[in-house]
Amino acid sequence: MATRIDRAQVADTALRLLNEVGLEGLTLRRIAQELGVQAPALYWHFKNKQELLDEVATEMFRRMAEPLRTVDTSTWQGFLTGAAHVIRDFLLGYRDGAKVFSGTRFTGTGYASPVEGMMRVIVDAGFTPRAAARAWFTVNTYTMGFVIEEQSVYPLPGGERDPAYELSERARKLEGYPLAIEAGTVFFEDLDAGFEDGLHAVVAGIEATLAPPRPGGVE
Repeated sequence: MATRIDRAQVADTALRLLNEVGLEGLTLRRIAQELGVQAPALYWHFKNKQELLDEVATEMFRRMAEPLRTVDTSTWQGFLTGAAHVIRDFLLGYRDGAKVFSGTRFTGTGYASPVEGMMRVIVDAGFTPRAAARAWFTVNTYTMGFVIEEQSVYPLPGGERDPAYELSERARKLEGYPLAIEAGTVFFEDLDAGFEDGLHAVVAGIEATLAPPRPGGVE
Protein backbone atom coordinates (compact mmCIF):
# COMPACT_ATOMS: atom_id res chain seq x y z
CA MET A 1 0.00 0.00 0.00
CA ALA A 2 1.35 3.41 -0.93
CA THR A 3 1.81 5.77 2.02
CA ARG A 4 3.22 8.76 0.15
CA ILE A 5 2.32 9.68 -3.39
CA ASP A 6 3.40 12.39 -5.80
CA ARG A 7 2.17 13.65 -9.15
CA ALA A 8 4.62 11.53 -11.13
CA GLN A 9 3.49 8.37 -9.35
CA VAL A 10 -0.15 9.19 -10.06
CA ALA A 11 0.56 9.86 -13.76
CA ASP A 12 2.50 6.61 -14.06
CA THR A 13 -0.34 4.67 -12.45
CA ALA A 14 -2.87 6.34 -14.74
CA LEU A 15 -0.91 5.26 -17.81
CA ARG A 16 -0.69 1.70 -16.51
CA LEU A 17 -4.45 1.66 -15.98
CA LEU A 18 -5.35 3.25 -19.30
CA ASN A 19 -5.36 0.06 -21.37
CA GLU A 20 -7.55 -1.60 -18.77
CA VAL A 21 -10.18 1.06 -18.16
CA GLY A 22 -9.88 3.56 -21.06
CA LEU A 23 -10.33 7.31 -20.79
CA GLU A 24 -13.87 7.10 -19.47
CA GLY A 25 -12.88 4.78 -16.63
CA LEU A 26 -9.73 6.67 -15.71
CA THR A 27 -10.99 8.40 -12.60
CA LEU A 28 -9.18 9.72 -9.56
CA ARG A 29 -11.09 7.20 -7.47
CA ARG A 30 -9.91 4.29 -9.64
CA ILE A 31 -6.31 5.49 -9.52
CA ALA A 32 -6.50 5.91 -5.74
CA GLN A 33 -7.75 2.34 -5.46
CA GLU A 34 -4.79 1.14 -7.52
CA LEU A 35 -2.38 3.09 -5.31
CA GLY A 36 -3.99 1.86 -2.12
CA VAL A 37 -5.00 5.28 -0.85
CA GLN A 38 -8.23 7.14 -0.32
CA ALA A 39 -9.43 9.30 -3.22
CA PRO A 40 -9.18 12.57 -1.22
CA ALA A 41 -5.41 12.03 -1.04
CA LEU A 42 -5.21 12.66 -4.78
CA TYR A 43 -7.04 15.96 -4.52
CA TRP A 44 -3.96 17.43 -2.85
CA HIS A 45 -2.33 17.05 -6.28
CA PHE A 46 -5.22 17.36 -8.76
CA LYS A 47 -8.36 19.42 -8.37
CA ASN A 48 -10.21 17.55 -11.10
CA LYS A 49 -9.83 15.02 -13.91
CA GLN A 50 -8.60 17.62 -16.40
CA GLU A 51 -5.63 18.45 -14.19
CA LEU A 52 -4.91 14.73 -14.00
CA LEU A 53 -5.04 14.41 -17.78
CA ASP A 54 -2.72 17.39 -18.16
CA GLU A 55 -0.16 15.60 -16.00
CA VAL A 56 -0.68 12.30 -17.84
CA ALA A 57 -0.18 14.01 -21.20
CA THR A 58 2.97 15.66 -19.87
CA GLU A 59 4.30 12.27 -18.83
CA MET A 60 3.42 10.87 -22.25
CA PHE A 61 5.43 13.62 -23.90
CA ARG A 62 8.38 12.93 -21.58
CA ARG A 63 8.34 9.33 -22.76
CA MET A 64 8.06 10.38 -26.41
CA ALA A 65 10.98 12.79 -26.16
CA GLU A 66 13.71 10.16 -26.36
CA PRO A 67 12.48 8.42 -29.55
CA LEU A 68 11.81 11.85 -31.07
CA ARG A 69 15.48 12.69 -30.53
CA THR A 70 16.46 9.70 -32.68
CA VAL A 71 14.50 10.85 -35.76
CA ASP A 72 16.63 11.58 -38.83
CA THR A 73 17.15 15.33 -39.18
CA SER A 74 18.95 15.38 -42.53
CA THR A 75 15.88 16.93 -44.21
CA TRP A 76 12.98 18.77 -42.69
CA GLN A 77 10.55 16.59 -44.65
CA GLY A 78 12.11 13.43 -43.25
CA PHE A 79 12.17 14.88 -39.77
CA LEU A 80 8.49 15.84 -39.75
CA THR A 81 7.52 12.50 -41.27
CA GLY A 82 9.63 10.56 -38.78
CA ALA A 83 8.31 12.56 -35.84
CA ALA A 84 4.73 11.87 -36.95
CA HIS A 85 5.50 8.14 -37.02
CA VAL A 86 6.95 8.28 -33.50
CA ILE A 87 3.91 10.10 -32.14
CA ARG A 88 1.45 7.79 -33.88
CA ASP A 89 3.21 4.63 -32.73
CA PHE A 90 3.40 5.89 -29.16
CA LEU A 91 -0.25 6.93 -28.95
CA LEU A 92 -1.40 3.64 -30.45
CA GLY A 93 0.27 1.88 -27.53
CA TYR A 94 -2.38 3.20 -25.14
CA ARG A 95 -6.13 2.76 -25.21
CA ASP A 96 -7.62 6.17 -26.03
CA GLY A 97 -4.04 7.45 -26.18
CA ALA A 98 -4.76 10.20 -28.70
CA LYS A 99 -7.83 11.44 -26.81
CA VAL A 100 -5.84 11.59 -23.59
CA PHE A 101 -2.98 13.47 -25.24
CA SER A 102 -4.98 15.96 -27.30
CA GLY A 103 -6.53 19.08 -25.84
CA THR A 104 -4.33 19.07 -22.75
CA ARG A 105 -1.87 21.57 -21.32
CA PHE A 106 1.60 20.46 -20.34
CA THR A 107 2.52 21.03 -16.71
CA GLY A 108 5.79 22.66 -15.75
CA THR A 109 8.36 23.63 -18.37
CA GLY A 110 10.12 20.32 -18.94
CA TYR A 111 8.61 20.10 -22.40
CA ALA A 112 10.46 23.23 -23.52
CA SER A 113 13.81 21.60 -24.27
CA PRO A 114 12.49 18.92 -26.65
CA VAL A 115 10.17 21.43 -28.33
CA GLU A 116 13.10 23.80 -28.76
CA GLY A 117 15.11 21.00 -30.36
CA MET A 118 12.34 20.10 -32.78
CA MET A 119 11.80 23.72 -33.73
CA ARG A 120 15.55 24.15 -34.23
CA VAL A 121 15.63 21.38 -36.84
CA ILE A 122 12.97 23.12 -38.92
CA VAL A 123 14.33 26.65 -38.46
CA ASP A 124 17.81 25.47 -39.42
CA ALA A 125 16.27 24.19 -42.67
CA GLY A 126 15.40 27.80 -43.53
CA PHE A 127 11.90 28.23 -42.09
CA THR A 128 11.05 31.34 -40.15
CA PRO A 129 10.23 30.53 -36.51
CA ARG A 130 6.56 31.28 -37.20
CA ALA A 131 6.47 29.00 -40.26
CA ALA A 132 8.33 26.27 -38.36
CA ALA A 133 5.81 26.43 -35.55
CA ARG A 134 2.91 26.24 -38.01
CA ALA A 135 4.53 23.29 -39.80
CA TRP A 136 5.08 21.37 -36.58
CA PHE A 137 1.60 22.16 -35.25
CA THR A 138 -0.02 21.04 -38.51
CA VAL A 139 1.79 17.69 -38.58
CA ASN A 140 1.12 17.14 -34.89
CA THR A 141 -2.60 17.85 -35.07
CA TYR A 142 -2.99 15.75 -38.23
CA THR A 143 -1.34 12.84 -36.45
CA MET A 144 -3.43 13.13 -33.30
CA GLY A 145 -6.65 13.51 -35.27
CA PHE A 146 -5.87 10.49 -37.39
CA VAL A 147 -5.08 8.36 -34.35
CA ILE A 148 -8.31 9.40 -32.62
CA GLU A 149 -10.22 8.04 -35.62
CA GLU A 150 -7.93 5.01 -35.84
CA GLN A 151 -8.58 4.13 -32.20
CA SER A 152 -12.30 4.18 -32.88
CA VAL A 153 -11.73 1.40 -35.43
CA TYR A 154 -9.32 -0.55 -33.21
CA PRO A 155 -10.16 0.49 -29.63
CA LEU A 156 -7.59 -1.71 -27.89
CA PRO A 157 -3.88 -1.72 -28.74
CA GLY A 158 -3.28 -4.74 -30.95
CA GLY A 159 -6.96 -5.69 -30.63
CA GLU A 160 -9.72 -6.52 -33.07
CA ARG A 161 -11.57 -4.14 -35.37
CA ASP A 162 -14.77 -2.74 -33.87
CA PRO A 163 -17.69 -4.53 -35.62
CA ALA A 164 -19.21 -1.12 -36.40
CA TYR A 165 -16.39 -0.68 -38.93
CA GLU A 166 -16.87 -4.02 -40.70
CA LEU A 167 -16.72 -2.88 -44.31
CA SER A 168 -18.90 -5.46 -46.02
CA GLU A 169 -21.76 -4.84 -43.58
CA ARG A 170 -21.32 -1.10 -44.01
CA ALA A 171 -21.48 -1.51 -47.79
CA ARG A 172 -24.68 -3.55 -47.47
CA LYS A 173 -26.33 -0.83 -45.41
CA LEU A 174 -25.24 1.85 -47.88
CA GLU A 175 -26.34 0.02 -51.03
CA GLY A 176 -27.19 2.61 -53.68
CA TYR A 177 -24.55 5.06 -52.45
CA PRO A 178 -21.39 3.88 -54.21
CA LEU A 179 -19.31 6.96 -53.43
CA ALA A 180 -20.12 6.75 -49.74
CA ILE A 181 -19.14 3.07 -49.81
CA GLU A 182 -15.87 3.89 -51.53
CA ALA A 183 -15.18 6.66 -49.04
CA GLY A 184 -15.59 4.24 -46.14
CA THR A 185 -13.23 1.78 -47.77
CA VAL A 186 -10.60 4.49 -48.15
CA PHE A 187 -11.16 5.75 -44.60
CA PHE A 188 -11.17 2.45 -42.74
CA GLU A 189 -9.65 -0.39 -44.78
CA ASP A 190 -5.87 0.11 -44.62
CA LEU A 191 -5.15 2.56 -41.84
CA ASP A 192 -1.37 2.41 -42.25
CA ALA A 193 -1.67 3.36 -45.93
CA GLY A 194 -4.23 6.02 -45.08
CA PHE A 195 -1.93 7.61 -42.55
CA GLU A 196 0.95 7.67 -45.04
CA ASP A 197 -1.21 9.18 -47.79
CA GLY A 198 -2.48 11.92 -45.50
CA LEU A 199 0.95 12.65 -44.06
CA HIS A 200 2.41 12.93 -47.55
CA ALA A 201 -0.31 15.44 -48.44
CA VAL A 202 0.34 17.45 -45.27
CA VAL A 203 4.10 17.61 -45.85
CA ALA A 204 3.55 18.54 -49.51
CA GLY A 205 1.21 21.32 -48.39
CA ILE A 206 3.81 22.60 -45.94
CA GLU A 207 6.39 22.59 -48.72
CA ALA A 208 4.03 24.54 -50.98
CA THR A 209 2.94 27.15 -48.45
CA LEU A 210 5.42 27.47 -45.57
CA ALA A 211 8.83 26.20 -46.64
CA PRO A 212 11.59 28.52 -47.85
CA PRO A 213 12.04 28.58 -51.65
CA ARG A 214 14.48 26.04 -52.98
CA PRO A 215 17.76 27.38 -54.39
CA GLY A 216 17.15 28.52 -57.93
CA GLY A 217 13.39 28.42 -57.42
CA VAL A 218 10.89 31.19 -57.75
CA GLU A 219 9.56 32.93 -54.66
